[in-house]
Amino acid sequence: MARILVVDDAKFTRLTLTNILQKANHEVVGEAADGKKAVELHLRLQPDLTTMDITMPEMNGIEALKQIKTQSEHAIVVMCSALGQQKLIFEAIENGAKDFIAKPFDERMVLEAIERVLS
Repeated sequence: MARILVVDDAKFTRLTLTNILQKANHEVVGEAADGKKAVELHLRLQPDLTTMDITMPEMNGIEALKQIKTQSEHAIVVMCSALGQQKLIFEAIENGAKDFIAKPFDERMVLEAIERVLS
């Protein structure tokens, strides 16, 4: 069981992801709707893993990822994005993201990605 921070500007998406994770016995320790809040919560909560949307207001997921990685180089961040954003996904991986989950979420794919980065 992992302690997970869920970051996405869409409440519905956060709820969907939270349900998938909790069903698999993971603990969702916090939620953020923008990158700025994600960085604050990551520092405070020290989650085992963070799921991070790429496109968000205030601060996008890639900027938030960079800041989280400077605070905690061992942070595990999995990016979430709609298909067709390959360029942004590559940029996220280059900046330290461990994996990628495509939207809309497929429960099996989400859990496989989580297990992959935690093992």
